Amino acid sequence: MIDFMKEIDFDTWMEIGLEKGWCGPPVCYVHDGLPMSEEEWIEEEANGEPPCMHIIRLYEDDEHRLEIEESHSPSIWRKPYNMRDNSSEK
Repeated sequence: MIDFMKEIDFDTWMEIGLEKGWCGPPVCYVHDGLPMSEEEWIEEEANGEPPCMHIIRLYEDDEHRLEIEESHSPSIWRKPYNMRDNSSEK
């Protein structure tokens, strides 16, 4: 893990991501809908299904994280994220 992460809290980490344009704000998929560009909406209409979307799930606490990981196996096997390992997918 990156050392500077020990020195900032979640809110600061999230603020950095928003300011750098690395992510959008947390939204509720159920109540707010999936954030998509016009191009992605067109792709969904043409193919009848949404395009592949990468999300980062926010957890309420460690117990919540464990519950999610127990019922969603990709949250386990995708956990050791490394951008270099995923670069061929882009």
